[in-house]
Amino acid sequence: MAIINATDASFAKDTGSGLVLADFWAPWCGPCKMIGPILEELDEEMSDKVQIVKLNVDDNQETASKYGVMSIPTLILFKDGEIVDQVVGFQPKELLQARIEQYV
Repeated sequence: MAIINATDASFAKDTGSGLVLADFWAPWCGPCKMIGPILEELDEEMSDKVQIVKLNVDDNQETASKYGVMSIPTLILFKDGEIVDQVVGFQPKELLQARIEQYV
């Protein structure tokens, strides 16, 4: 699976089934740039377990507001459309892997 770039219009559908890690980010955000390659690695290694979705908060403020995203990066883990976990700020790959594995 490839990483999906979601929009306000597609977000509910993109996160509605299975295990989905949603990355709320913006192009100007330094920690967001640092976590990008980690998400790409996770997508390559765990695509059979989790779908990764990225949402640019500058372009999609409605969805960011709906989920109360105040700081970025915010990573929200959805299982069948329901929030099961959430972390704010840069996270090392191992920590993200461990959080995902909890819900597989």
